[in-house]
Amino acid sequence: MHLCAPPKHLLSLLFIAMSNPVFASQQATDAFAPEPTTHVENKSIVTATDWMVTAANPTASQAGADVLARGGNAIDAMVAIQLTLGLVEPQSSGIGGGSFLVYWDAKGNKLTTYDGRETAPLKATSNLFIGDDGKPMKFYDAVVGGRSVGTPGTVKLLWDTHQKYGKLSWASLIQPTVELAKNGFPVSARLASLIERDKEFLSRHSDTRQYLLDSNGNAKTQGTILKNPEYANTLSLIADKGADGFYQGAVAQSIIDAVSNAKGNPGLLSQQDLTNYSVVERAPICAPYKQYDICGMGPPSSGALTIGQILMTIEEFDLAKTGANNPVSWQILADASRLAFADRGMYMADSDFYDVPSDGLLNKEYIATRSGLITPNKALQTAPFGTPNPELANGSQDQSIELPSTTHFNVIDSEGNVVSMTSSVENVFGSRVMASGFLLNNELTDFSFLGEKDGKPIANRIEPGKRPRSSMSPTIMMRADKPYMAIGSPGGSRIIGYVAQSIVAHVDWGMDIQQAINQPKMINRFGEMDLESGTPLTQFSQPFEKMGYKVNTRDLNSGLHAIRVTENGLEGAADPRREGIAIGNK
Repeated sequence: MHLCAPPKHLLSLLFIAMSNPVFASQQATDAFAPEPTTHVENKSIVTATDWMVTAANPTASQAGADVLARGGNAIDAMVAIQLTLGLVEPQSSGIGGGSFLVYWDAKGNKLTTYDGRETAPLKATSNLFIGDDGKPMKFYDAVVGGRSVGTPGTVKLLWDTHQKYGKLSWASLIQPTVELAKNGFPVSARLASLIERDKEFLSRHSDTRQYLLDSNGNAKTQGTILKNPEYANTLSLIADKGADGFYQGAVAQSIIDAVSNAKGNPGLLSQQDLTNYSVVERAPICAPYKQYDICGMGPPSSGALTIGQILMTIEEFDLAKTGANNPVSWQILADASRLAFADRGMYMADSDFYDVPSDGLLNKEYIATRSGLITPNKALQTAPFGTPNPELANGSQDQSIELPSTTHFNVIDSEGNVVSMTSSVENVFGSRVMASGFLLNNELTDFSFLGEKDGKPIANRIEPGKRPRSSMSPTIMMRADKPYMAIGSPGGSRIIGYVAQSIVAHVDWGMDIQQAINQPKMINRFGEMDLESGTPLTQFSQPFEKMGYKVNTRDLNSGLHAIRVTENGLEGAADPRREGIAIGNK
């Protein structure tokens, strides 16, 4: 398998002017590599006067733009984009998965969030991923099949929010995707490469094998027209019956049957789980940074809390003065990330099941104690969790693995409504189990496989009806109580670093949003520096090693999208590492 490095013409783009920093990404102790970079192109800021869409696939971006062009609002466009992504980008998200929405309601002058995360089956126990030998299962033994499937939440989120905020009729938003599924779409280069990479797992279940592989068991190639009449039928039921078309009746039964009958690894999902599923509206988590409030999804997402901790911790060091081209800036950012991830592993989980100390984690006095642990030009020897609430410090660090297959999109409409939505099936192609034309998630493997360690409970342990912790980080930056920018990315737990780094690049280092997204990535979550391979970043290996880090280079395939509100309209940017685009009215 060939992992494409950015070509020379892109590298020069990435390092022009102030887009020249060090970056690191992700930790080398991961047993699993990120998705390969299969699509790299020169992308520029897109401007618009009234509305803008950024999404991870051009067809999905166009679907949202079409809705806005005919008078729909941001929520209407969200419905069209997500249903289209589930067809053309099935490896990343879809109606068999879950979503988080951060939403600015312009009419109500209110920022809110909607939690459409999957839930554990009511029959689930803490031993769900413990093998017969009493040890945690190997990751892919747990993932592939029905065991890993949680109750999907995306359809309910789309339906509930459209009922409250939508402008155009529900059915009219769905019909174009129904026609696209019937008529077919060309397999993109990215999708083709991921099918090839995953064909062993995809071949284990008949529906998935028949859909994504040819009669000889080979991956369907780029340009192949892929038709999905079953998905069209499912969407038609949803168009006619709303969320009940998914959570009740034939589609619901197909989900239950697919999970229960998954060859070699059946799951526990029941009709009761589907019937009981509900979307939760939650208050946003906001952290102050410079003149902005960085707002996002609270628990069960760890995104907003961890990004907030990183940014508040580095503010003590004035990275604007240190500069983007100084390795010390990146060392401070790296150690702030390590400290935040230590707290994440100890304290962050579904707040409906665990008393997450959100206020304490973002308390300025507490953050000052965390900043005090960082010494410029010298790596932290260890990054301990803190004690924002001493009563909660008797647990144990999380033992989960979160892999990077997700999607993110943003919408701003002519009324000023803002959608920042991240959606996922977790691993590439989720559980590899299909039902009624769509892939089912494997989000239950975002729980800790162990319920306790050394006799101490783990906050993110499996419990019936609980939502697994996530790193999805849909974000809306606020300035003077109004939206300034919507941003987010796929990437598993790397998402947190991708978003935080882009905000620093824009706010502190003066990069425009395209430069901030373009810059090669640096993320350090657990002690090791990962540098984006095929970029000049590798020249910083020696300085980092002298500081005390182990350094790795690897493919870091962020998928950042952003829309910024300006005095003259809107700016949109899409990550050159993926195939997404921004579209706005002229």
